[in-house]
Amino acid sequence: MLSNAPSSPWIRRFHPAPEAARRLVLLPHAGGSASFFFPLSRALAPTVDVLAVQYPGRQDRRGEECVDDLDTLADLVAAELSTWTDRPTALFGHSLGAALAFEVARRLEDRGVVPTKLFVSGRRAPADQREDAVHLLPDDALVKTVKQLAGDEIQVPDDEVLRVALPAIRADYKAVETYRYRPGPLLAAPVVALTGREDPKVTPGEAGRWSQYTTGGFDLWVFDGGHFYLVRRLDRIAALLRETLG
Repeated sequence: MLSNAPSSPWIRRFHPAPEAARRLVLLPHAGGSASFFFPLSRALAPTVDVLAVQYPGRQDRRGEECVDDLDTLADLVAAELSTWTDRPTALFGHSLGAALAFEVARRLEDRGVVPTKLFVSGRRAPADQREDAVHLLPDDALVKTVKQLAGDEIQVPDDEVLRVALPAIRADYKAVETYRYRPGPLLAAPVVALTGREDPKVTPGEAGRWSQYTTGGFDLWVFDGGHFYLVRRLDRIAALLRETLG
């Protein structure tokens, strides 16, 4: 493959690093966009060539239909990444993005492409299901839930702007809440789980159970903070990623 794959609505390459030996693909949380990872991309450049995935239905893709099924989304992302396999590549997903990164990794490995690492952040292990139904909430309750989860770790748009984004937020929550793990071969890629110690969505114990999904080795990193712990721990996470990716 060419090192400079064709432009795509799926991929944001904020800080191209064509000479970097490693690539990292970032997959955002429910309601999130590729721009959420701009600071992490900047922190890793030029050591790592960072790609951030942009899901349909938000920002410059707002006119496109949202994908509310995680398996369908994984199929689409895995197909897109097939044009970016010219160098060793790792995946990093946060929250919904972690479940999605896992399913993308499975599809890539089925095609003979083994990610160098799978980083799963802010998400319990695939078979650990909670009966959540956030995607079914009325608009006012959905807005309130989004704000509560954000806490004081990320800045949430005002209500008027947030309501414009509700179709994408609702679709993303539906995708992750209706996702059901299907047993299959364990990953060959090593897995690194990351979580905030006070995250209401996942306990350190639940994050630790990601170890059951790989034959390639496992590490668990626990940070102070809630669901969006990574915003305030950016420098530490970037350093750990550089060290881990080599």
